[in-house]
Amino acid sequence: MKNLKKKFRFRINLKSKHLLAIMTLFCLSCIVATFASGISTAPLQETAGIVIVPFEKSIEKIGSMVRSIRDSFKDKQDLLFENEELKAELDSLTTQNNKLIQDQGEYQRLKELYNLDQTYEDYPKVAATIISKDPGNWYDTFMINKGSDDGIRVDNNVIAGKGLVGIVTEVGSSWATVRSIIDDSSSVSAMTVSTSDNCIVNGDLELIDEGKLRFEQLYDQENKVTVGERIVTSNISEKFVEGLFIGYVSEVQVDSNNLTKTGTIVTPVDFLHLKDVFVITVNKQDLVDGTAQVEGNSDSGSSDSTSGDSSQESSGSTDSSAADGQEGADEG
Repeated sequence: MKNLKKKFRFRINLKSKHLLAIMTLFCLSCIVATFASGISTAPLQETAGIVIVPFEKSIEKIGSMVRSIRDSFKDKQDLLFENEELKAELDSLTTQNNKLIQDQGEYQRLKELYNLDQTYEDYPKVAATIISKDPGNWYDTFMINKGSDDGIRVDNNVIAGKGLVGIVTEVGSSWATVRSIIDDSSSVSAMTVSTSDNCIVNGDLELIDEGKLRFEQLYDQENKVTVGERIVTSNISEKFVEGLFIGYVSEVQVDSNNLTKTGTIVTPVDFLHLKDVFVITVNKQDLVDGTAQVEGNSDSGSSDSTSGDSSQESSGSTDSSAADGQEGADEG
């Protein structure tokens, strides 16, 4: 019994150790015999094709998928990088565009100030910038960055854009407070350009939402004042020099007394976006007293040189001051 078990174990050990070698020799013998006998190798090739080709195709497909994923990842990285570059370029262009818009706005403001300076070139002026304002949207009361050190005094008239803005009410060495004509407490003696009829222009913060002012006590006996009439500061105004443009008549109606008229005026000044202004450093009282140094006639239309002559001969004569003022009204 023991000998039988040993024999059986020997056979098992023999197979396990030499099985691979035997099969290898067998395959080699078959190959040699096949070539020696001239038997066709087609069956072997066909068998190899059936086994190997699908495997190769699978490997190729997997490789193609891997390459596709790799290329897609690379393309995505390139797109992200390009997107970041485009964002940076867009930010740069936006900054440049904003600066150009700001420069254009600044140029427009300076152009308006220059034109205004030319319109009222006979009056000495100081340019100033608004540095603060009362709460609210409108520039009804504000402070400028020039004061008595720059020759500004209380009751100096303030202009901007294309017309009258207001009057200086308080002055420090390097600042001044201005009350604009849209303020509810403002009242300006005015007149029509074509007929010289007098009226009173009052501020109205509710009406200014429409860009308008209110006028009253207009004496228009000949009914010549119509929509579009130009309104300027009057020669009888106590604190405003004559001829400063206030606005155009937009509405006229007869009062219940049938003697006077009231209505509205469209102002050319943007009281919502004021920034730079001119302060006329000559007061109305200076013109009345004949102490103002005015270069001459500020009329841009057809008028004579009375204003210039009166400026040269201003030795206190109220007649020459009145003539000077009338020239300003013609200009307005």
